[in-house]
Amino acid sequence: MKAKYYIIISLVLIGCKKDPIDNDIVDKIDNTQTISPAEELKIEINDFIWEGLNYWYYWQESVPDLSDSKTSNTTDYLNFLSSKEPEPFFNSLLDADDRFSWIQDDYEELENLLSGIELSNGIEFGLFLECNGQDVFGYVKYVQKNSDAESKGVQRGMFFNSIDGNRLNRNNYRDLLYGDNVSYILNLSDIQYDDAGDCINMTSNDTSFDLVKSELIQNPIYISKIFELDNSKVGYLMYNQFIGFVESENKDYNEELNQVFGDFKSNGVDNLILDLRYNPGGSTYTQLILASLITGQFTGEIYSQRVFNSKVTERYKDDPESFRARFLYTLDSGERLNSLGLNKLYVLTTSSTASSSEGIINNLAPYIEVIHIGDYTVGKNQGSITIKDYINNDGDVNPNHKYAMQPIVTKSANAAGFADFDDGLVPDLLLKESLSNLGILGDENEKLLQSALNQISNNFSVSNAPPESEIKNIELITVREKKKQILIVDDIPFLNQKKY
Repeated sequence: MKAKYYIIISLVLIGCKKDPIDNDIVDKIDNTQTISPAEELKIEINDFIWEGLNYWYYWQESVPDLSDSKTSNTTDYLNFLSSKEPEPFFNSLLDADDRFSWIQDDYEELENLLSGIELSNGIEFGLFLECNGQDVFGYVKYVQKNSDAESKGVQRGMFFNSIDGNRLNRNNYRDLLYGDNVSYILNLSDIQYDDAGDCINMTSNDTSFDLVKSELIQNPIYISKIFELDNSKVGYLMYNQFIGFVESENKDYNEELNQVFGDFKSNGVDNLILDLRYNPGGSTYTQLILASLITGQFTGEIYSQRVFNSKVTERYKDDPESFRARFLYTLDSGERLNSLGLNKLYVLTTSSTASSSEGIINNLAPYIEVIHIGDYTVGKNQGSITIKDYINNDGDVNPNHKYAMQPIVTKSANAAGFADFDDGLVPDLLLKESLSNLGILGDENEKLLQSALNQISNNFSVSNAPPESEIKNIELITVREKKKQILIVDDIPFLNQKKY
């Protein structure tokens, strides 16, 4: 058990292990010209970037600069590697259709992000532009448990427009909200609609919170409860990120998820509402566990299928199971899954629902009825892996730098072969959250949850309802949010093998 879980969280499996090519690069540099140590390191990092993308990148064949012929002339290749700094060099190798690959200069920060660990005061918020298109305001989606914000009384539905008394705008909001400041004062505000009533401005009020950031580990299981209706016991699970084993905690959230379903099962739950409205994605292995807990009657059947580039496909063509995920009945520990055996699932979404969350909806659809209530999802059915600069087959990382990449390497389809939802999954019942009345998460009167409960208790037929009138304010999607919208491929055995 520990071996696989260690692989999942440490992401050792998803490195592009290679022979120590860096010495060859250095020798070639020394034979051609004298350069500074900084330039030499840049070439070394860019060589690592090129090699990893040349082998794994989903669009490798459509990017001319990733062609195998790029290395045929040593002088030209070295000039190519020295042409840009690592981040712009990485970005220059991406396909135009790629919205989600990125590189980070510290793999520890990357691993923490993917494991739900970050420096945070506990507020999960969304951002909008005001009517003038310049000023920015935020609203609290929810507050992390055991956080500074929770202890100080910050609540879902609060609005803010200033940090430390500085009005948020297009130019400063990144530095004020995501800067190196360990603490800040959050200044609250009130909604004020324009004359047409369809655009929001903010007026400051006298309420503020002095908040402190600390290393916070998100428990993905935010709410689990059971509702008793006249003819049904309904399980409700708000699940906010697909996270399995977290090494720093020595805790396996897959086991905790199994315990939640054990409680559902022992209490006779026969309907389930899965709330993924703020879930940006995560581990494909954890996604498979959750899908198997919801069902249980399809053990061994194909849950998802993956398409890789021709290099990866060719190497593993004799092992087709490497490209499939099948429903499970146990955890890696051998512990039996507390599967519910459901034939119907209600899923709540917003425009923040992405990646592994979308996988649950799409991949269960060929097997059971999935009733999708909420907004269109992000539209990210592509999987990525973390590629570090491994220098041998023992998992040793190049000590000269800490760069790591998170490139898209695969597209994921369900058992019926459907994978094309780049514009998001279409809800059966279009129902958006209202900024002016977000409601209480987990409360039966909250709009999205209430809709699902009504479907169950009254057996309403599901049909697309006309959308509510929408505000004209433009929502800002931050880099931090985009990085979290991820499907981490961590359940394929060949990913920890040397590529040559």
